[in-house]
Amino acid sequence: MIEKCYERAKEVIKICSTKHGLFASGGIDGYNAVWARDSMISFLGASLVKDSLFRNTFKQSIVTLAMNQSRNGQIPNAVDKFSKRKPHVDFASIDSSLWYIIGHYIYKKRYNDNSLFKKYKKSLEKALLWLRCQDTGEKGMLTQLPTSDWQDAFPHKYGYTISTQALYYKVLNLIGNKKDAKKLFAAVNEIADSKLWNGNFYLPYRWKNHNKYLERGEWFDSLGNLLAIIFDLADKTKAQKILSHIEKNKINEPYPIKAIYPPINKGSRYWQDYFDDSDAKEPYHYLNGGIWTYIGAFYVLSLIKLKKYGKAKKELEKLAKANLDGDFAEWINPLTKQHFGKLQAWNAGMYILAYESLNKKRVLI
Repeated sequence: MIEKCYERAKEVIKICSTKHGLFASGGIDGYNAVWARDSMISFLGASLVKDSLFRNTFKQSIVTLAMNQSRNGQIPNAVDKFSKRKPHVDFASIDSSLWYIIGHYIYKKRYNDNSLFKKYKKSLEKALLWLRCQDTGEKGMLTQLPTSDWQDAFPHKYGYTISTQALYYKVLNLIGNKKDAKKLFAAVNEIADSKLWNGNFYLPYRWKNHNKYLERGEWFDSLGNLLAIIFDLADKTKAQKILSHIEKNKINEPYPIKAIYPPINKGSRYWQDYFDDSDAKEPYHYLNGGIWTYIGAFYVLSLIKLKKYGKAKKELEKLAKANLDGDFAEWINPLTKQHFGKLQAWNAGMYILAYESLNKKRVLI
């Protein structure tokens, strides 16, 4: 099953590949636009496959994003110019610029080719400058508005989020800015007024303190915590606690992994009226505790990071079953195992990365 899923994952990437770059998903009802996060995440793994189509599509994805960069330096959330819809470019996303920078470094590393890196040097500098301008608290941490990352409809989080800090920490280390990386590490892990670590895992977000009233979320954000492990924002002790929390609460069941846990119910202090306009309004649906297998692949990578190879193989088998049963579904209801959507590029690309990393017994990013 593991091998069968690997082969199908490569087919899915081919289906999503276009002359404009990688579409987020394939098929008639697919997401036929180039998203920064989807394309760059997909090629974390797909670039490990020796295939000229994959290389060219990775390159064109970067080019499409760079050509539509804002005057201020922000990388688009999505470039939607290739369908029957009115052509437009979406912004209002903080992680798109972060993934764009990471994508450049991955391309250069995978293909031993710095031509794109040199060509878009100014673009990278502008993206970094735009990101630095998001440090509104001057603490070395990036701040963001609600629904301005991959969770673009739910839940309501803002200020300092763990997913964005983990990505920024990776970027700072890639560019060799050890001073700011060290400052960010301390802010997230140690400084009382800013730290996100709660003793067992990283909080999804926090903002200001008002004496006993705190602006923060307390649910478990899977992607943010797993990125913190993979990108070394979490030390080994914290990483182990995060993985223990996942197992204890069965966040990886029946397949890896639920996007958040526990789900947010109507009437919760975290509930917002606009959730009623989203599939996430129901617990265990969509972003509200639904299973997203691309994040499940990050879970496998986290297990590999901590040398839990046996456990990683078991989770990869579960991931393979989930992907094959739904033909790389966008998300899965963990209670009914019903699949929604199909042919999702980042599920395929991340499965390839998890597969190859387990074979090498090291995280290949």
